[in-house]
Amino acid sequence: RVRIEEGASLRIDLLRAEDQGWYECRVLFLDRPSADADFQNGTWIHLTVNAPPTFLVTPPAFVEVRDRDALSLTCTAVGNPQPIISWKRSDLALQSGDTLQVRNGTLSIAAVERASAGTYTCHASSKEGTITHTTRVLVQGPPVIVVPPQNVTVNVSQDAFLACQAEAYPGNLTYTWFQGSSNVFHLSHLQARVRILVDGSLLLQRATPDDAGKYTCIASNGLWKPPSASAFITVLYPAQVTTMLPETHLPKGMRGIIRCPTRANPPLLSVSWTRDGRPLELGKFPGWSTRSDGSIVIATGNDDALGVYTCTPYNSYGTAGASRPTRVLLKDPPTFTVRPKEEYFQEVGRELVIPCTAHGDPPPTITWGKVGSAGQIGAQVDGNSSLIFHPLIKEQHGVWECTATNAVASVSAATTVHVLGTSPHAVTNVSVLPLLLAANISWEPGFDGGYFQRFSVWYTPLVKHPPRAHHDWVSLAVPPGAQHLLVENLQPDTSYQFSVLAQNKLGSGPFSQIVTSVPRGFPVTTVPPEPPAITVHILLSPPQALSANETARGVLLRWQPPAQLSVPLSGYALELRQDRGGWEVLERSIPSTESQVLVPGLIKDAFYEFRLVAFAGSYISDPSNT
Repeated sequence: RVRIEEGASLRIDLLRAEDQGWYECRVLFLDRPSADADFQNGTWIHLTVNAPPTFLVTPPAFVEVRDRDALSLTCTAVGNPQPIISWKRSDLALQSGDTLQVRNGTLSIAAVERASAGTYTCHASSKEGTITHTTRVLVQGPPVIVVPPQNVTVNVSQDAFLACQAEAYPGNLTYTWFQGSSNVFHLSHLQARVRILVDGSLLLQRATPDDAGKYTCIASNGLWKPPSASAFITVLYPAQVTTMLPETHLPKGMRGIIRCPTRANPPLLSVSWTRDGRPLELGKFPGWSTRSDGSIVIATGNDDALGVYTCTPYNSYGTAGASRPTRVLLKDPPTFTVRPKEEYFQEVGRELVIPCTAHGDPPPTITWGKVGSAGQIGAQVDGNSSLIFHPLIKEQHGVWECTATNAVASVSAATTVHVLGTSPHAVTNVSVLPLLLAANISWEPGFDGGYFQRFSVWYTPLVKHPPRAHHDWVSLAVPPGAQHLLVENLQPDTSYQFSVLAQNKLGSGPFSQIVTSVPRGFPVTTVPPEPPAITVHILLSPPQALSANETARGVLLRWQPPAQLSVPLSGYALELRQDRGGWEVLERSIPSTESQVLVPGLIKDAFYEFRLVAFAGSYISDPSNT
């Protein structure tokens, strides 16, 4: 490609980039000996070859990388002038940032994600031209559900369709559907009526009431944990009877139920009954009623209930028909052959065995439980159905119930276990009556553990933003035998917390539940009285002869004023409790001139107790008789 022409000119054909460099032209005389000076008889010239960019290194056309792995794509190019390398994605130039770096022709992604997939183009540019190289990045990862299922409601016998479409690479997707936690093809009531379509959707044909529920689609391509999406199928159908037993047993002389087991969607509206082929008129049978589920409740099982019954349920879609007949029979309820005693007293740490046996047809099962608690709190039941405490602990103190149950009825027998030799139990039913700059605290004692117990009242003001840890509780001792205490000298219109602590010679019991109350302040038009210069002993006895008479308008309470009082009477406060629950303040400001009050609006057949307290200024009496 190189030759000398026209005397001393150098010609280079098909010029290449590597031809670039320095060239020397030197004149040599061939007809005389060469001298060193002849080698200096020349000149230098630099040849610059302009060439378009050419890639030396490029990434593959397709690159597969796993989700969250690192990715590096490198481009190297030569040319004259030296080309500049840049990267683009979807015609948008890529710059270094939080998720990727572009440096010296290399594109780096520290942790690829599904959104990193796509086409990346390397550009090598100079004034001689531009060349490009494209690489497609494929991110391997678990599927992503792009069309999740949506809740659907269908009528019975209609088809239900739940969509489920996913995207993933590799795209070897498989779809699995579950009803609840079971594969739909493993459920006998579904497997013949369900199909999973090519796009992952579920087709359920001829829906039945049993098909209602939660359905979950899981899309998988074998990589990591597959995603899932759920939706509910609601099936609407007429009310129907599920399983009516051939016989229904009612306990003689006890409350019994004739059940109509139904299901309905929309909800049940009504149930009609027949007995011995004729419509049943409940109004003719005193003590008979129906529940919201249509079951018949019979207050006392007797011969009036005998017969063959059918029920027909209805909802807004109608009914699927009457039930199979059930014959109602009277049977004796279980009876106790050995009942526990009413009370048991035993020292803590010792063993206590409480017997309980019963018989019946069919034979009943015996269970034990502590009233107001879950489980048996460490107690055991032996083969003879006896309750065994070994050893007896404080927490087992209380009322225990032995229950005998068979298909006819359940009967119970209760006993009280007194655990001796312990610290006191917590007081209950703490109530606070707010007064003028004071509060009257009353409570019901818990079990004393077998020893004399004394009480103290603890209280503290509620501070919204205390400057330090706020534990400034004040305690006041309660006189022996008292079940209430007047706390005085409180700040008006300030919230206080109150709690009661019981103690005996073995130590303290737990604090009671904390009760919050706000004492009353002085009226804004009233000047607070000066404190007395001397201490005066205040004598204030409780109201007397509280009586109650039931009238058409409510309960009329009458009483007589306190027999002894050394200061003018300010008024009365009335408290009540229902079914031996906690005392509540019913009326705080009964004038001192009144000697009777009417209490209307009480619940029929409920058990109420009333008591009255008198107060004079900030002093309050003991409660009256109940």
